Amino acid sequence: MSYVVLARKYRPQSFDQVVAQGHVTQTLMNAVASDRLAHAILFAGPRGTGKTTIARILAKSMNCRRGPSPTPCNACQSCLEITAGSAADVFEIDGASNNGVEQVREIRENIKYMPVRSAFKIYVIDEVHMLSTAAFNALLKTLEEPPAHVIFLFATTEPRKIPVTILSRCQRYDLKRIDAAAINESLAVICQKEKIDIESQSLALIAREADGSMRDALSLLDQATAGSDSLQTHAQILEVLGVADRQIVFDLADAVFRGDAVRILDLIDRVYQSGLNIPDLYTRFIEHMRNLLVWKLSPDYKGLVELSDPELDIIKQQAEPASPLHLHQILEVLFNAEQHLKYSAQPRMAFEVVMIKLLNIRPALPIEDLINKIDGLQKQFSSGQGPEFTTDEQRLESADSEESVTRSAEESKTSAQMESESPKNTHAPPQKDEDAWQAILGIISERYPSLAPNLNHSKIISQAEDRIEIEVNGSGFNYQRMRTTENIKVLEEIAGTFFGRRMTVVVHPGTNKATLPQKDKIAAANRVKQDLLHHPLVADAIEIFNGKLVDIKTG
Repeated sequence: MSYVVLARKYRPQSFDQVVAQGHVTQTLMNAVASDRLAHAILFAGPRGTGKTTIARILAKSMNCRRGPSPTPCNACQSCLEITAGSAADVFEIDGASNNGVEQVREIRENIKYMPVRSAFKIYVIDEVHMLSTAAFNALLKTLEEPPAHVIFLFATTEPRKIPVTILSRCQRYDLKRIDAAAINESLAVICQKEKIDIESQSLALIAREADGSMRDALSLLDQATAGSDSLQTHAQILEVLGVADRQIVFDLADAVFRGDAVRILDLIDRVYQSGLNIPDLYTRFIEHMRNLLVWKLSPDYKGLVELSDPELDIIKQQAEPASPLHLHQILEVLFNAEQHLKYSAQPRMAFEVVMIKLLNIRPALPIEDLINKIDGLQKQFSSGQGPEFTTDEQRLESADSEESVTRSAEESKTSAQMESESPKNTHAPPQKDEDAWQAILGIISERYPSLAPNLNHSKIISQAEDRIEIEVNGSGFNYQRMRTTENIKVLEEIAGTFFGRRMTVVVHPGTNKATLPQKDKIAAANRVKQDLLHHPLVADAIEIFNGKLVDIKTG
C-alpha cells in the first residue's frame, strides 16, 4: 500500500516545522546549542500537539552526524533511521503496553552499555503516566543519576498522574493546544502542496473540529477529501465528517431567546434524522452560549472566541439583547444536565427536555438592581410606608366597611352637592363625629384607594373647630403609614374640604393591638410571614443567590 496519510507525510522533521510550540522548540534549540540539555525531559500537553514529534527531533539533534546540533541534517544515517523508527540507539517505548516493572528493569540493564554508533542512547517513553507504581519506583534511581551517554525523553497527556518523585527528576515542557487560526494556516499550505481544492469555510470547520490537535486536523482533512478528485461542497464535507452545521447551533440559540419551542423541536429532529451525534451538538451549543457570554463580558472577545468574522457578527446580534446574568443561568442549566445527557439511553429526548427547560428560565434581576430594591423596601418600612399585611378577619371587615363607606360617600356627596347649590350654606351641616368620619373615609376611598384600607378600623377621638384627632387601629403598619407627613397632608386636605375650613389632623396609635388574644396575635404573625415569603423580592433573592429561607422576623 503506497498511500501515506497526511499526518505521517507532513510530520515535522525539524524544530522550525513544529506548529505553534515555539516556546518549547526555541528553548530546546538553545539548550542543544549551548550543550546544556537535561538528561531527563518530560513533554506534557494535549493529544496531537507534537510531544513525541519534538522528542524525535531532539533525538536527531543529539545524534546527528554533525551534532549535537539544533538543526539536524535529516540526511545522515542516524537522522534517517530515527525518522524511519529503526535507529539502533533510539528506543521508542509505549508506556501503556510496557508498564511493568520487568520492562523498567530491562532498561536499567541495557543503559549500562554504550551506544552502537551514535553519541547517545535515547529512550522515548510515550504515555509515561501509564507505568505502574512499581515501575516508577524501579526507575527512580536510574532517572536521577543515569550514565552520561543516556537521555530519557517522556511524553504524557496526564502529568498529574505521574508521581512527584519522578517529576522532580525531570525538566518539564508544557505544550499548548494549537489555536484554530494556526491549524487553518498549516492546512492551507498542505492543501496547496497536495493540490487539494477545498472551500475556506470547510478548512475553518476542520480546524475547529480538530480541537487544538494538528494530528486530528490532518486526519479530518484526509477523511474529508478521500476518494474525490473534484471539489466537494461544504455541505458534502459536513456529511462526510458527520458534524452538524454551525448554523443549526445559531438557529437553536435564536429559538431559545425567542421562546419558540416548536422551532427547537424541529431543529433537534432534523439533526436526529440526519444521524448526527446529539451529545456533540449539545457540546457545540454550550460552546456557543459561552461565546455569547464572553462577548458580553470581555472587550477583547476576539482573542477568546475562535470564529470567522461572519460568525462573530451572528454572535454580536444574538448577545446584544441578552443579559450576562441570563446567559449565566442558561449555561448553569446546560452544565448541570451535561453528564445526564452524555450517558442517557435517549439523548434526543434528554436534549429536548433541557432545551424546553431553558424556555422557562425567567431572566433574573441583576444583583445591583435587587440590592437597590431591597434597600428601597427597607427604607419604606423604616418610614412607615411599607406594604400592608392584614389578617383574614381584617380583610372581611374591610370588605364590609368598604360597602358602608361607599354608601356614606354617596350620601356625603349628595349632601355636599345640595349644600353647594344653596347660597346660604357654605359649610357641611352639623353631623355626629362618627358620621362625619365615615363620610371622610368615603372621599378617601374614592380619591386615594391605596390609603383607605389603613383607616378601616380608625375613628375620631376628638374634634374641635379647626382640629381633628383620629385613632388608627389594626396593624401597626397602618399607623406607621398614616403618620407620615405626606399622608397627614392628604387627611388635612380632605377634612378641610369636607368641613369647609382649614383643619389640623393629628394621628394617634390605637390600643386594640395590645388587647388581642395571644392566639390571634400568633395567627396574625403567621399570616404576615406567609405574605413576606411569597413577596416577589424575596423570591428573586432566593433564586439569584441560590439561597434558603431560614426564618422571618416580624418584630
